[in-house]
Amino acid sequence: MVFSPKKHAPLGIQQIRFSMSHTTDEPISGADARDVATSAELLVNWIRERASVIVAFSGGVDSAVVAAAAFRALGENAVAWTSHSPAVPVSDRQSAEQIARDIGIRHVVVETTELQNSAYVSNNPDRCFHCKSTLYSTIRAWADAENYQCMVSGTNHDDLGDYRPGLRAAAEWGVLAPLAELGMGKGEVRRLAHHWGLAVAGKPASPCLSSRIAYGQVVTLGRLRSIESMELWLASEGFQDVRARLHADGLLRIEIHAQDLGRVLADETRSRIVAHAESLGFKYVTLDLGGRSSGSMNRVLPAGS
Repeated sequence: MVFSPKKHAPLGIQQIRFSMSHTTDEPISGADARDVATSAELLVNWIRERASVIVAFSGGVDSAVVAAAAFRALGENAVAWTSHSPAVPVSDRQSAEQIARDIGIRHVVVETTELQNSAYVSNNPDRCFHCKSTLYSTIRAWADAENYQCMVSGTNHDDLGDYRPGLRAAAEWGVLAPLAELGMGKGEVRRLAHHWGLAVAGKPASPCLSSRIAYGQVVTLGRLRSIESMELWLASEGFQDVRARLHADGLLRIEIHAQDLGRVLADETRSRIVAHAESLGFKYVTLDLGGRSSGSMNRVLPAGS
């Protein structure tokens, strides 16, 4: 069965981006100054205006804050929805399950099929659009069957200035972004997470594993598993919040935090890293001297993308 995008309610993500592009660089008036109790009340009240919501729930800090607010606002009429996908690290899915239990919200995990989408697998710069289209169409079908009305995401106000093709998919599928609509950026969201005692409050961002594969290099199950295995192994060696990025010809580019660069270059550690990477099928093993950098794969995109 093919599901078509539904028209979204007023002030969806597309409209938020438009209004943002027509303002100055100053933050939304009062957003930085308001206390966390006011932020919490605003978010809960925003959700309370809906009869029921389904939260696209990765288990990261943004979607966890939205899920916590949804449960406070609507109780059993709120659900957290997580994708079961090879592009989502197993540890992230397990964390999402624990966070949902901590919140008390109903949690469902449903398999998604983005690897069956050739536009996703080919891994052009709009890959995220095809990923999110698959995600939101699957959520929409589930929501319709279960009589949940409104789909919401954890997109925050700071996300609107980044290169995020997934925002276009969200707009097409009618996914609303309460954090962005209320002008809540990353700092305010983390304060809310601490305010509500969410264990994920200090968790670093964790994009999908496909984001580690250079544009133009096809996404395969084997590559996703090798990347996940490499990052897990590096974590077991004490290197936290790392990225194992795959480039052409089997070249692995490892990003770690600058303070750990010296430790990686010690002969014994370096040899073990190379040996483990080669055992996973990587042909060349490199260390990025620039250190850990979010979104580094986007440097190849034209300016203004």
